[in-house]
Amino acid sequence: MGIFVEQDGHSIKFFLQKDLPDDIQRALTDAIQAEEGRIESKVPIKGYVLIQPDTMEAERLRSCWTSQDRPGRYFVPYTWVDACRDSQLVLRQIFLHDGYPVKMHIHSSIANLNSRETLARRITHSGGDPSTTEHDARVILADQSTEVFDTLVKQYQGDPNKFVESHLWIKKCIDRGIYVHTPNVYKNPGGRRAGDERTSFTDDDEANLCNWIASVIPYKESGGRTGNKIYQELVSRVNEPGWTWVARHTWQSWRERYKKNAARLDQHIVEIVNLHQPPRGGKGQYGYIREREAKAPRKRNRKSRQSDANSSQVTEGEDPADMVDNVANDTMDSEAEWRVKVGEEPAPAWAKRKADDEAEGSSDVAKRLRTGEDAPANFGKHLIDQAIEDIASEFSFLVKEIRAYYDQTGDMHATKERFARIRTMINATP
Repeated sequence: MGIFVEQDGHSIKFFLQKDLPDDIQRALTDAIQAEEGRIESKVPIKGYVLIQPDTMEAERLRSCWTSQDRPGRYFVPYTWVDACRDSQLVLRQIFLHDGYPVKMHIHSSIANLNSRETLARRITHSGGDPSTTEHDARVILADQSTEVFDTLVKQYQGDPNKFVESHLWIKKCIDRGIYVHTPNVYKNPGGRRAGDERTSFTDDDEANLCNWIASVIPYKESGGRTGNKIYQELVSRVNEPGWTWVARHTWQSWRERYKKNAARLDQHIVEIVNLHQPPRGGKGQYGYIREREAKAPRKRNRKSRQSDANSSQVTEGEDPADMVDNVANDTMDSEAEWRVKVGEEPAPAWAKRKADDEAEGSSDVAKRLRTGEDAPANFGKHLIDQAIEDIASEFSFLVKEIRAYYDQTGDMHATKERFARIRTMINATP
């Protein structure tokens, strides 16, 4: 049986380009019929159209009869018939992309002329087009043993429609009967990949995590499951009996584990909550604290304010003119008592310090200077003020910003954590 017979016993159909020379048409007809193929007078739905490449008629046949609806119709050079007879098999048309020949460029790094001709012939007989420039080619074939090969790979690695392959790649594709590019192999760049954990989470870890969240935030709508505090509190229990398992991961890892698997872990948490049914706002739940006992209302002393008001009222029967005189006299007396020094006039009485006061003051200054080496210590500063100033200095914020937040919360530890977190976010911003 000839090679141009399909597996079902039917002959493979051929159509010859009409303007081929007569001697070539006769030779092709004899060769095809000798291998039990059949010549058709019209372009077959399934079969081979024998053309002479780089001619107008060949391009016309391609443009008119190439269709993705006819995947079994191939356009091959007429030399394909002899190539099939030499190899004693039907050479498959594998180098096709969207029904058209894959454009290939044989790089100058493949210097041997015989190798270039053989490579071009094999590409042509397998459906490809080896006569394309490097700029227009989809595949660039180069010698892998040369330095230029790696240069070409780096040059075109960002182009999704251009591939650099070794000249040996053609033979591999033909032997396998499939057009596929050399896959990229992962090369570990070192370090951990984003999202990888230093210590793998086990089923027991997830079970313990779900039990913890179910105990502190049993109801998700209460909020706080993706916050920091519940996980910081979790790892703070590492020294308590039965809590050694929390040391397997940092609080950030516990938080990220829940955050990335919230949909799945929430189902386990709901099962735990339904089993125990803790009351909302129960003891130990995050966000709830003991209600403070009410303090007795403080009585305000309004006596002084009432006495001032009474003194300002006009005494019944008193002449308003006399009141004006009294006010004027009081003003004059106060001006004389609290007058200031003008020009070369002597200092007023109230500005003169007694000698014993000055002596006492100087001794106090001496005492203060003896108690400190470099500068007197500020014993009058409140501990809260000192803590606020320390936070402002450590994280480079204004004192008034720290004080404003502390006045709202009343929690110095929370205040420090907040501004530490803000400073970390600012430093991480590019």
